[in-house]
Amino acid sequence: MQSNLNIVTVLTLMSFMGFAIAEQSLTVTASAYTSSVGETDSTPNHAAWGDKLKPGMKSIAVSRDLIKLGLTHQQEVKIEGFEGTFRVLDKMNKRWKKKIDIYMGKDVEKAREWGKQQVVIYWTDEE
Repeated sequence: MQSNLNIVTVLTLMSFMGFAIAEQSLTVTASAYTSSVGETDSTPNHAAWGDKLKPGMKSIAVSRDLIKLGLTHQQEVKIEGFEGTFRVLDKMNKRWKKKIDIYMGKDVEKAREWGKQQVVIYWTDEE
């Protein structure tokens, strides 16, 4: 099934303590951001949900359309090409659609090198 966001949904239903678990995946545009005033606002270490960002954290910001798909505060996300999981700790300006920003601490050079890429993200919704 395909929605207007071109969502690829992998429905692998498993029984785990009585809950159905559905793995979701989606191709998004990914860019990178840092804790600098020019990239965020006057409080660059504070995320939109109130979390404090610190270099070394594995976190992302999501466009607000993705929140409706289950990418809400504290949701764990795997990003194709990266090891481990990231947590959704920030949300982007409402002008962005189908996009994530990967937090890169204060490493502006690393963020510039990353640039903008298409990636597949994965998360699990417990129903």
